[in-house]
Amino acid sequence: MSSLTSANDVAATRRRATGGSARKSLQLPGWVSGLVGLATLLTAWWLVAVLRIFPVAGGGSAVPTPLEVVARLFEDGVAFYWRNLSVTLTEAGIGFTVGNLLAIFTAALVLLAPWMEKVATQLAVITYCLPLVAIGPVIFAVAGAPPIGEPSMTANVLAGLSVYFVTVITTIQGLRAADQACIDVITVAGGGRRKQLTKVQLITSVPYILTALKIAAPAAILGAILGEYVGGVDRGLGPAMVSAQETLNVARLWALALVGAAAAGAAYAVLALITRFATPWSKGGA
Repeated sequence: MSSLTSANDVAATRRRATGGSARKSLQLPGWVSGLVGLATLLTAWWLVAVLRIFPVAGGGSAVPTPLEVVARLFEDGVAFYWRNLSVTLTEAGIGFTVGNLLAIFTAALVLLAPWMEKVATQLAVITYCLPLVAIGPVIFAVAGAPPIGEPSMTANVLAGLSVYFVTVITTIQGLRAADQACIDVITVAGGGRRKQLTKVQLITSVPYILTALKIAAPAAILGAILGEYVGGVDRGLGPAMVSAQETLNVARLWALALVGAAAAGAAYAVLALITRFATPWSKGGA
């Protein structure tokens, strides 16, 4: 009886091992899955364009084919897209920098003065819940139109508001993730809250801050584009898309949207790469 049980156990173990190895052999590399997803997306895009599922006046389609968009990119030239993208990136960069610095400063204040936590958290939630499209005209009324070719203050503010919430909440979480034993050592050595913050908590929070910045980068670009719609600027992805929409230049509209999406994706990828090499000790930790 015992020998029969042992044989069954061995057979079950072999089946599990065979099944596990089969499952491992069926796993595809990440780049293959990415290519399959991209091919599926392009095929669906092409079908929607060719079948004219979303027609517009005059017999055209609101969705151009991928080839039409690529042709428009080459026809307009790099200079046209860079002239508009550079303004948007400047606005997003200003909002990204100021918004994240304010968020990190707010999180540090919460650690130094815990009674401020409710106020800081509520402020972050308010900035997250504010409808950017609705407050854009209000900011424009206060800031006014920028000089020709200059970044819009409205776009700067909306970009900053877009990043504030995620950075302040994630930074507070990172500051609180510090090892209590290390904090106790600082306390025993006579250090106060400021020493704990600078010697332990800020170092611990670096992976969390970088993760927040990685998420905030595309949000800043989106906020800048939204701000350009009401920011009184003559250059930028926002005004260029409005112009393409008014002239029914569908291919250019899609090309501008793809340029903006590519810029957001590139910003995310750069910060993800920085995070990977700057904090190798915390892979998956944040």
